[in-house]
Amino acid sequence: MRKLYYDPASTVCRPIIMFLAEHELEMELVHVDLTLGEHLSDWYAAVNPNRLVPVLDDNGFVITESATIMRYLALAANSEAYPTEPRLRARVDEALDWFNTGFYRDFGYGVVYPQILPHYRVDEAQLGPLLDWHSVRAQQRFSVLDNHMLRDGGWVAGKEFSIADMFGAALVTLVEMIGFDLAPYPNVRRWLEAVKSRPSWGEANAAFYGWRSAVREQRQAA
Repeated sequence: MRKLYYDPASTVCRPIIMFLAEHELEMELVHVDLTLGEHLSDWYAAVNPNRLVPVLDDNGFVITESATIMRYLALAANSEAYPTEPRLRARVDEALDWFNTGFYRDFGYGVVYPQILPHYRVDEAQLGPLLDWHSVRAQQRFSVLDNHMLRDGGWVAGKEFSIADMFGAALVTLVEMIGFDLAPYPNVRRWLEAVKSRPSWGEANAAFYGWRSAVREQRQAA
């Protein structure tokens, strides 16, 4: 039996849950509650020394990193969301890597997390310049997504829905935590609504919406 260690509200866990909701793969789900610090415990360090989620244990074969887990599960499910034709697959891999490196670094870790997660916050004197610098870079990333990757009205890696769309949408919806304005990016808004319209979205993101509501209340009260 495959086992997934995850937190349902985690940005990088949500796309895996979305994938599982769309495919018939047996999976034991083990909730590692980040809010309680369970990922920092000794028992979890034995699962993942990095003390991060997610982790997939496939009968003793253990892998980490969300995008890698999605590729692995997509191959196991023979999923059309991860095409076999080399060039089509390369486009999906390219989009996954783009989201997971530059986009997530600038927007997630540079703009969103310093504002909502205490352990990512810096001194107030440094916060403003940090957000300014990363905000410019994040806007550039959104422009690439809007004007290049989604310019033809399709999905992020071409004409077909893929695991890159699941992964990317989870990262982009972090905009809802801080009220980031997507008005300048009509293709991103169109694409995001298309991903959200899939039946698997609600199940995969219920915990995220709970977290989002809590963050919004905290920010309004501050």
